Amino acid sequence: MAFTTIDDPSAYFKVQLYTGDGSTQAITFDDTDTDMQPDLVWLKDRATSEASHKLYDSVRGTTKYIAANNNGAEGTESGVTAFDSDGFTIGSAAGTNANTVAFVSWNWKAGTTSGISGSPSITPAGYSFNADSGFSIVKWTGTGANATIPHGLGTASIGAVLIKNLDGGNWAVYHHANTSAPETDYLKLSTNAATVDNNTWWNDTAPTSTLVNLGSYDEVNKNTENMVAYIFAEIQGFSKFGSYTATGNADGPFIFCGFRPAWVMIKRSGDGTNSWEIRDNERDSFNTADDRLFADTNGPEDSDNEGADFLSNGFKIRNTGAGCNNSGSTYIYVAFAEQPFVNSNGVPCNAR
Repeated sequence: MAFTTIDDPSAYFKVQLYTGDGSTQAITFDDTDTDMQPDLVWLKDRATSEASHKLYDSVRGTTKYIAANNNGAEGTESGVTAFDSDGFTIGSAAGTNANTVAFVSWNWKAGTTSGISGSPSITPAGYSFNADSGFSIVKWTGTGANATIPHGLGTASIGAVLIKNLDGGNWAVYHHANTSAPETDYLKLSTNAATVDNNTWWNDTAPTSTLVNLGSYDEVNKNTENMVAYIFAEIQGFSKFGSYTATGNADGPFIFCGFRPAWVMIKRSGDGTNSWEIRDNERDSFNTADDRLFADTNGPEDSDNEGADFLSNGFKIRNTGAGCNNSGSTYIYVAFAEQPFVNSNGVPCNAR
């Protein structure tokens, strides 16, 4: 049985749907378990190709966004204008609040802004972290050389690192289950490109309990330019960063997470034709979870019945599509919990 230190995952991660009004509105989280002030808000227009995936965080500040699906520089618009005590406020920007358009938001909490540990070679310009939930945001000025930044999470079990050059450049992704030597490999969130082996991205060194290692490559540490990293540690019963081998049939593989998922992102790691697929428990509130958005494109929600079941202890692929079940292919995934499989009191959760 899988136990956890986080009985209420909604204290640290929430999925929220809303409809744009073209003006200004405060989005309050529907989940009533625990109030949560988000530090990272990831928004996407579900219905059209008019807007990119927009990411706002409390370290860079309100109104400043970066797009998951391209290599553009940080922009400023009337998007997220406040990180509220149980939600966020949005302005009139069409990419986050177009009138009558359906949106989804994915929201993570960090919150600790002082006392980060470690002896990094780079002093951050700003940071926010949460060791309980295993999430950290770090901003710094690149040096163009091998370097380290702190993460504050107190564990070497770093599941994923997503880095963006705020002055322009593709996203760099480290994933600890991406091949047998992930410290030499990288993916790009902003493209569907396959895994590449290059030790100048992570300096051929895995993260430690206090530090993330950076190489000299522009996408991770370009000299004099502004960088931001979203760093995630694996927390039992709350988050999981793993891989699986596809079977190619509709009764596909089962992936154990130790929780009922709220959010799952999947990438075929060795292939350059399939996108980063994102499913969640709000756009599909019952099985199967068919509605996909793709992190590397600005395309609308896709509902082509290439779904997965969200179960009490993981997820099961229920389609033959190459996006998540091409026979013999390896896929990496990132998952966050709706409920732990078994909470700290030994109480199990139900399947949905």
